Amino acid sequence: MTTRPTSPTGRPWHAAWLPDEVLRPAGRRRVRLLADGDDPVLTTLRDELVRATGLHGGAVVHDERAHLTLALASDARVLPALSGAAGRALDLARRPGVDGELGRQGFVVGRDGETLVVVAATPVGLLAGWHHVLRTGEPLFDEQVLDEVSGLVDHLPAVAIRKLDHWDNIAADSPMGPVERGYAGASLWFADGRLRDDLTRVHDYARLLAHVGVNAVCVNNVNVHERESALLTSGLDQVARLAEVFRAQGIRTYLAVDFAAPITSGALTTSDPLDDDVRAWWANAAAGVHAAVPDFGGFVVKADSEGRPGPFAYGRSHADGANLLARALAPYGGTVFWRAFVYDHRQDWRDRSTDRARAAYDHFTPLDGQFDENVVVQVKLGPVDFQVREPLSPLIAAMPRTRLAMELQVTQEYTGQQRHACYLAPLWREALDFRPWGPLDPARPGRTVADVVRGDGTLAGALAAVANVGDDPFWTGHPLAQANLYAYGRLAWDPTLAPSALLDEWLALTFPGCDERVRATVHAVLDDSWRVYESYTAPLGVGFMVKPNGHYGPDVDGYEYSPWGTYHFADRDGIGVDRTRATGTGFTGQYPAPWCDVYESLDTCPDELLLFFHHVPYTHVLHSGSTVVQHVYDTHVAGAQATERMRETWREVRGLVPDAVYARVAERLDEQVRSAAEWRDQVNTYFWRKSGIPDPAGRVIP
Repeated sequence: MTTRPTSPTGRPWHAAWLPDEVLRPAGRRRVRLLADGDDPVLTTLRDELVRATGLHGGAVVHDERAHLTLALASDARVLPALSGAAGRALDLARRPGVDGELGRQGFVVGRDGETLVVVAATPVGLLAGWHHVLRTGEPLFDEQVLDEVSGLVDHLPAVAIRKLDHWDNIAADSPMGPVERGYAGASLWFADGRLRDDLTRVHDYARLLAHVGVNAVCVNNVNVHERESALLTSGLDQVARLAEVFRAQGIRTYLAVDFAAPITSGALTTSDPLDDDVRAWWANAAAGVHAAVPDFGGFVVKADSEGRPGPFAYGRSHADGANLLARALAPYGGTVFWRAFVYDHRQDWRDRSTDRARAAYDHFTPLDGQFDENVVVQVKLGPVDFQVREPLSPLIAAMPRTRLAMELQVTQEYTGQQRHACYLAPLWREALDFRPWGPLDPARPGRTVADVVRGDGTLAGALAAVANVGDDPFWTGHPLAQANLYAYGRLAWDPTLAPSALLDEWLALTFPGCDERVRATVHAVLDDSWRVYESYTAPLGVGFMVKPNGHYGPDVDGYEYSPWGTYHFADRDGIGVDRTRATGTGFTGQYPAPWCDVYESLDTCPDELLLFFHHVPYTHVLHSGSTVVQHVYDTHVAGAQATERMRETWREVRGLVPDAVYARVAERLDEQVRSAAEWRDQVNTYFWRKSGIPDPAGRVIP
């Protein structure tokens, strides 16, 4: 079913979490802006205030008789009533290193009499403050709340760079389509082999990202094909147009680049990072990008991975490769995000000593301390590849002298491809809360992954994620998948936010003033949807039981005998990958204490990761009291039943949400129910035949 919903602005796409009604609490009041200059972000903010007040009957005023004052600290510090907030904002921005960078992006909330005051040191911080006002809505203007904020409240991001990586392709005939691993239509900005003429929707998208705190966007696929490689040279005019749109929302533009670009451009016959001509080529390329995009963020690089060229071809290290690009960008303040997703994708499935999970750690830990300061090593959340359940990548705890980013996947490649409802904020929050050294390490007491990716001293870390939008009217294909994009941005700003509270935020913005039944229904569908998806797909830490290439739907042995890796080793006696130090690949040894020992032992390994770390008999008894094979049977049946309940629950909001939204979600839930039954039947049948153990509950397995 094709739908063409119309947003409140009359545009043929959904307004997502910024419908015009969200502007009402601020827009119906007298609003003052104290900020001089022609900075593009200030221009955006002025336009926001004019639009909000024009829609809802308020006014933009220029005197102190305002209900809301937004001010740059430099303009506000001369006013006695605002000097305290201005001084506080400037102090936050003047702190050294990472603390100062976070302070420059943040804002301070206080009051001046009956006026709500938002003050920031920079236009970017002030725009973030405006979006905080919109997100909080009417309660922020409540007199009691004003009393509570009279002492000034700081709002600072936890991470300096909060990036989205778009895997968009220019070429219409790209082998992976217009967006690789994209499940929401074609690219928002590329069409017919070039940048779109009309970037109106890109403007709306940038505004959505600014609202949730995203401040960096890579606009093209990390698998850089020939047409995309030209963005770095002959296509810079297209990059500059996109950057202009994102710049107005305080977002810096990045490009994914081909490490072999000196060769593919036709300029050189080598891309050896230690070659002087190669260095000169990259220096010239960086200068060209900076000339076209003065605030250019930098490069994102996938090298020596899944067939992509890299420094290994010349006997060089990844530090050599990353530093080559970093030194080209350094004069312009650019950063290189170098992905750690490096492994042998031409493995022999017969060789049990080869372990894809080990690869990133083995390649990168010897290089700790060798990367330049404007290199960020971008590490996937798990050691394999965005599976529904993996342990944290041990690399995140193993490079204390290197800037790190943790990479998440908002697009649901292995979690239902935005055809299944799968709210990923609980997964991400669990990863951000994880304590790699345990809670009792005196050297790092209670330090979490969120602390690691924040960075230390002068070395700021980052969060990155693969984006999930396209030109679908609902942005994300599945309207409820918008909640994942929203939650990513908000968790990147504040990793302590509760997934359930983030869902409430998203609901209040997306369906302002909705019936309480809508809230209850969406929570009923999404709150536990990640674990529901896990229950009917990936048992006890096993992954990759998907159809090769497309990665949608069950194929238990689809990758089991392929060169990409081996993931479950199921035979007649048992299942799981032995990654122990005692008898397996030794992967458990990549973790610091206490986790190296927790995962090593069957007595302490968590049930949900058992088969990731151990090969056990089907009759092995879990901590839950169930056997492994019984767990497989039970969870796959229960998971399929849960999707049926999700579908029935959604029917309760017919007429309470826009018809187009209702219909698209209903359509996707029908597919989820069908697919979950297919997963249940294929997986349970496979393990019945493999183990010879029937379901003790007597359920018929087809």
